[in-house]
Amino acid sequence: MTDTPTQPWWKHGVVYQIYPASFKDSNGDGLGDIPGILSKIDYLKTLGVDIIWVSPMFDSPQIDMGYDISDYEKVYPPYGTVKDMEDLIDACHSRGMKIILDLVINHTSDQHAWFQESRSSKDNPKRDWYIWKAPRYAEDGTRLPPTNWRSYFSGGTWEYDDLTGEYYLHLFAKEQPDLNWENEECRKAIYDSAMRFWLDKGVDGFRIDCVNMYSKGVDFRDAPIVNEGFYEQPAWVYYANGPRMHEFLREMNEKVLNNHDAVTVGELPHTPDPKKVLDYVGLGDKQLSMVFQFDIVDMGQGSSHKYHFQPWKLPKLKGIVAKWQQFIEGTDGWTTAFCENHDQGRSVSRYASDAPEYRVLSAKMLALMMCALTGTLFIYQGQEIGMINVPKDWPIEDFQDIESLGFYKSIAASTGNDKKALDYVMSSLQILGRDNARLPMQWDSSDYAGFTDCKDGAWMRVHDLYSEINAAKQLHEPDSTYSFWKSMIQFRKQHKDVMVFGAFQVFEPDNEQTFVFAKTYVDKRAVVALNFTSADQDITLPYEGLALGVGTYTDVAVVDAEQARAAGTTRKLRPWEGRLYMTNV
Repeated sequence: MTDTPTQPWWKHGVVYQIYPASFKDSNGDGLGDIPGILSKIDYLKTLGVDIIWVSPMFDSPQIDMGYDISDYEKVYPPYGTVKDMEDLIDACHSRGMKIILDLVINHTSDQHAWFQESRSSKDNPKRDWYIWKAPRYAEDGTRLPPTNWRSYFSGGTWEYDDLTGEYYLHLFAKEQPDLNWENEECRKAIYDSAMRFWLDKGVDGFRIDCVNMYSKGVDFRDAPIVNEGFYEQPAWVYYANGPRMHEFLREMNEKVLNNHDAVTVGELPHTPDPKKVLDYVGLGDKQLSMVFQFDIVDMGQGSSHKYHFQPWKLPKLKGIVAKWQQFIEGTDGWTTAFCENHDQGRSVSRYASDAPEYRVLSAKMLALMMCALTGTLFIYQGQEIGMINVPKDWPIEDFQDIESLGFYKSIAASTGNDKKALDYVMSSLQILGRDNARLPMQWDSSDYAGFTDCKDGAWMRVHDLYSEINAAKQLHEPDSTYSFWKSMIQFRKQHKDVMVFGAFQVFEPDNEQTFVFAKTYVDKRAVVALNFTSADQDITLPYEGLALGVGTYTDVAVVDAEQARAAGTTRKLRPWEGRLYMTNV
């Protein structure tokens, strides 16, 4: 392997995201927990995981599945205790693994002690720790919120509080009031309670929730009307990437993160310009180690609302991949590679085919693609076994997500329960809905997918196909999705120079059936060829002298050799097939 320069540990690490409620139940209450995670650490180590990312496990009323935190220094009791977290940190470190936590500091729960004080009176010392504004009034005297901003969870972003006669801002649920980062004492408290408390216990960094929304400025203006017929309008242009955003992140590093060898990966929506993204991730101006760009996982979302599904074609995917692979070239920035998380539908269902005859092939093809991309690789729980979206016949009653339910209710109310409109919502939710990723992890074919032994079942309905798609079934099958992911992670590490750090080039960007790209590092080159259809497709390798390195079909070596003898650099890819070729292997 060509030598690569010394790089921070987080650049070549493979990260595995864990959603605590849905990973593994250890005590039979139907809900996942920290001891359940601890029981599966060796499973993750064997897979090849270097870093685990635990989604919010802090104390919370669970209005938004833990992203509404009532105490940063406590663990949600059904998940376990602070001692359980300390044991999990130790278990990771003893195996040479790292652990990062979710950092949710744009907002808290309305049950947090800080907000309870803030709303108690206008002259409370913590009043200014949240964003309060006086009402506006229409000409007829009707009370109106300070702006017409729309919440991510439908409805407005302002909640009127009778006690003090003012509105507080919440970009998400009304139970999630936004913190006021303009207040220095508030920032100090965040650094102490949400960050130092856990860094001192040994966590290795944070995934930072909605990291570009802290600076909202002080000029709260109405958003332009883009959705006729609605009072509330999308307003991210006013609250994302605000005037003091970079200042706040520099301060966070100076006062907290620089004292630890901590990694930060920020959730950075509404930032399509690569130059602006580089302002966040340039190593010379320490703000964030890397960020998540959501263009890939946003594909298919509607323009007026995310749950108005819109079909897309492969060139769009290729353009997005190329954009975020190439934007760091010649810079000191870094990028991420991911296509699933707790807020998205499953990749097999969204980007490939979850039909019974193709779902394993599709999962392997996507695994090959992801493992060949430059940047830090993120895998979401269940992705390694090819979990798929909820079946199309699930009713809305089986959904749990506050965002999905809120949108369904808003459409029902605005259309008078119009069946056609609601059917469209359901079809969109079955592709894009957040519940698709939150189904219990499918460990085996026993009751409730081996996730729990609770006689009443899991907190959320398990997937109908868990007896066919589960970890136990795949662990010892050499041709399984799990086995392929494991081998691809090993291959990525073996060839990390070109896989993790290589320069990216796409070929035939307008081809709607196949995706062919090259990775180059010094004199080493890899070419990846992917078939995104259910039919055979011809591709031409862009270089001569390439040798087959990896393929998703078991007989690929024989078939590829026959094709090479018959047609030189031309290959015929079978349905949902992926191949990786290399020079200087």
